[in-house]
Amino acid sequence: MDKKIEHLGQLSGKTLLFGGVYSNLQALEALKQVAEAENISPENCICTGDIVGYCAQPEETVQLFKIWNPRSLAGNVEIQLSEGAEDCGCDFKKGSRCDGFSQQWYPYAQSLLSQNSLAFLKQLPDHLTFNYAGKKVMVVHGSYFNTSEFIFKSTPWETKALNFNLDQSDVIIAGHCGLPFNDLQNNKLWLNPGVIGMPANDGNQTVWYAILDDSTGKLEYKHHTLNYNYRLTNTLMQNGLLPEEYARTIVTGIWDNTEILPAVESGLQGFGINL
Repeated sequence: MDKKIEHLGQLSGKTLLFGGVYSNLQALEALKQVAEAENISPENCICTGDIVGYCAQPEETVQLFKIWNPRSLAGNVEIQLSEGAEDCGCDFKKGSRCDGFSQQWYPYAQSLLSQNSLAFLKQLPDHLTFNYAGKKVMVVHGSYFNTSEFIFKSTPWETKALNFNLDQSDVIIAGHCGLPFNDLQNNKLWLNPGVIGMPANDGNQTVWYAILDDSTGKLEYKHHTLNYNYRLTNTLMQNGLLPEEYARTIVTGIWDNTEILPAVESGLQGFGINL
């Protein structure tokens, strides 16, 4: 199937990067306030997908996303919802805890989204490209080849390199894996800003995003943590319909399990994020 790629042209000035909103309305509200405080226009705010997910307010989250109007591509959740699929397409192992949890939160989200929201999600592109500080940038969800591919800091560079070779990109901004990281090799940068909908398995309630800056004439980036009203998010998730384990993660900052994580990232659970 042909990839739908949206070309954003030349971007300049501070650019906000984030992903994995996961129906966490409180986190999205907090991030929108960051963008406004930093005077970053919606055109310079870019989401790596999965606007909808584990938390309690999918419809409200999509509607606020539309009002704010940052750029976004389609994560695996958006693709599945748009196609009326029966599962989230997260590539969880069949029968795993994550797979079991998805059988709770995915139909919950599906049941609450309006036709208006579904139409919005359906028109999102698969990838975004833009130029920034003399660099060619491509935004993907998992990887260019597979929306649901989990790529981590410890993932071999050979796997990442295939994505750069495709159209000679200098920078790839990606999401999906839930952990912020950067990997710079051979003048090529793989940058995952992290997600705002769930903590990064680091033992903190804060969530992660990143900002690009070209004020020096070069592409520079910095990872940031985001404080938001996580207690409200946690309370709303305790509705008897969503996994209690995910509601608990909002407060503890620790994932219920590390099934999707390579050994390196799994061993770092609760020890903070090392960037």
